[in-house]
Amino acid sequence: MPIPRTTLEQWQVLQAIVECGGFTQAAAALHRSQSAISYAVARLQAQLGVDLLVPDGRRMVLTPAGEALLRDARPLLDTAFRLERRARALQRGWEPEVRLAVDGLCRTAPLLAALAAFAAQCPATRLQLHEEVLSGAEDALLRGEVDLALVTRVPPGFLGDAITEAEFVAVATPGHPLHQSGEALTAADLEGCTQVVVRDSGARQPRDEGWLGSARRWTVSHPDTALALVSAGLAFSWLPRHAIQEQLDAGKLLPLPLSRGARYRRALYLVVADETGTGPAARALADALRIHLGDPVPSTGI
Repeated sequence: MPIPRTTLEQWQVLQAIVECGGFTQAAAALHRSQSAISYAVARLQAQLGVDLLVPDGRRMVLTPAGEALLRDARPLLDTAFRLERRARALQRGWEPEVRLAVDGLCRTAPLLAALAAFAAQCPATRLQLHEEVLSGAEDALLRGEVDLALVTRVPPGFLGDAITEAEFVAVATPGHPLHQSGEALTAADLEGCTQVVVRDSGARQPRDEGWLGSARRWTVSHPDTALALVSAGLAFSWLPRHAIQEQLDAGKLLPLPLSRGARYRRALYLVVADETGTGPAARALADALRIHLGDPVPSTGI
């Protein structure tokens, strides 16, 4: 029976070089020496008989052959990691740690209730919580860094259940110029005013969402900062209703009288990274999230 000449470790090194941008960065990410990284790639290229990498400025990029081969190797790496996670889960019963990525859209109170239920059921299991914006939680899934994720879009290759949604409302303070005309506003009325938006925390394919027509747009890294800027009268924005309900009730923020697009909704999906290799603690956390976020949803057993 023939044995493959290349190893999964070599392919993982190649992937790290591409994703990190060079040999030095890959060595740091994989906790290896730079010479070990260079040797692994040189050996891989020699075994295959093709060049896989070429320099492009200060970065290393794949050749066409390298791109095609690494694309085929990635599912093998994912399978190997799933096997190892599955083995650890079987050996230990309850996982020592569960990793959860949460989009900033998630409501805090029901999330805390879900985590409290999880802690009561799995007191010996550590939790890693990754707080992300837009595509950040999706990136964490694609990099294999989390077991569960709450995302606004389900990335290719995964399945997700819509378990709750949020309504975004265009708002500004009562004294903001946009509230002074007393007439319905159009996009042209917004263009000259400062809009605040939240920066995507993802790196693979960062994206923007919503209306971005203002020439005076401010970009921040956290939803709380966006709310603070709007509350200070410095900008307008579309903000999640659940995050601003107190300010709306108190009249400190007012919905903008837009003729169109004053509100929109975004669903939040629960994604299990590895349905076959998920351990009991991750399943318990998934069930708690389904129960406490939005309307109760029957457990699927995952």
